[in-house]
Amino acid sequence: MPPDARLRPVLIGSEIYRRSSYGPKHPLAIPRVSTALDLIEAMGWLPPEGWVPAPMASPAELARFHHPDYIAALQRAEATQQADAADRARFHIGAHGNPVYREVFSRPATSAGGCLLAARLTAAGGIVHCPGGGTHHGRPDRASGFCYLNDPVLGLLAWLDQGLDAILYVDIDAHHGDGVQDAFHDDPRVFTLSVHEGGRWPFTGAATDRAGGHARNLPVPPGFNDSEMLWLLHQAILPIARHLRPQAIMLQCGADALEEDPLSRLALSNNAHWGVVRALAARPLQQRALGRGAGPDGRGAAPRRAGRRRLQPLVRRTLLGRDLGGAQRRRDPGPGDAGGRARAAGAELRPGGRARPAGTLVHHAPRCAASGRGAGGGAARGGGGAARPAGAARGGLTRGRNRRGARRLRRMRGRAPPPGEGP
Repeated sequence: MPPDARLRPVLIGSEIYRRSSYGPKHPLAIPRVSTALDLIEAMGWLPPEGWVPAPMASPAELARFHHPDYIAALQRAEATQQADAADRARFHIGAHGNPVYREVFSRPATSAGGCLLAARLTAAGGIVHCPGGGTHHGRPDRASGFCYLNDPVLGLLAWLDQGLDAILYVDIDAHHGDGVQDAFHDDPRVFTLSVHEGGRWPFTGAATDRAGGHARNLPVPPGFNDSEMLWLLHQAILPIARHLRPQAIMLQCGADALEEDPLSRLALSNNAHWGVVRALAARPLQQRALGRGAGPDGRGAAPRRAGRRRLQPLVRRTLLGRDLGGAQRRRDPGPGDAGGRARAAGAELRPGGRARPAGTLVHHAPRCAASGRGAGGGAARGGGGAARPAGAARGGLTRGRNRRGARRLRRMRGRAPPPGEGP
């Protein structure tokens, strides 16, 4: 009998990730999903029956979004372990960073099957966590950005097929979720909201790009940090969610926005991701699903940072509503706390002037970015780049920046955050 996602957040996994790799020199060479599943189990954050296995999506299910010729080409590449010149040129299999590997069809089809299962499990409401999903660059007829299939689109389409007509897709990956936005460009039933690094591949998602009125893009500058993400959360993401009143939310929480990831220049810690997860999971909805965080863009690819492997296990813990404890326990100062403006900027000061990132949700940050590039490589920047209010801090409050961050916070005391914009 399938688990009831209304009673307890359901975790979907698969053993296929344990033995699968894009290749030794690829950003996705390091095991992430299997490591996350093992850590979740080791910490006792699973029910006795364990995680729910993701089925492999059938070609017919994949054809809801993907072209049958492309699906056949993926199957052919897996069977022969090669792609001919025609398939490389037409489908980008074995080209443009999308290698032919042993499970080049089976693995993405399993991720898609997990998202489709999540949609079925939330038919009556609830929360599902699918750390193997989130390949948001996939196109109907070709691979793109390490993404062969677009499982978020397939999951969203499954919700639409159930009769939902007000869905919010939130993407906090470092790269713009271009495949999802374009899939629903003319569909008012799905609203896409993306926070991503401006001016980075795929060079889409400018602040002026509204996808016909059904999207909001929030490109942010390099060095974007926890306090700034919390500011965006409460000045943009949550106000938009309140305005739209969605029946369901899908969150793609890719970890490549974490500091020191080789494929971005952002400076978030795990706290920022947990804050977004906690805030969106707390909203009163009919249905919710939470997508992948280890993801296709090299999320979690830097071997020197074990924090990426901890992200998804602690997302699971956040969904369970358990106190993160220790350094993550913080009093909520609130926007009107006159004595807590240093905390409201996203950090607390340790003795000796060292800054410590805050772990609560309703902090404010000194800047909000509005920069990016339009499709086709054309620049689309507001004010010549990322917007920074006067006196705003630059850079993160994470490792290597603590002393400078502490000095900036002392200078910022008494300064109110800039007003947010509604949807």
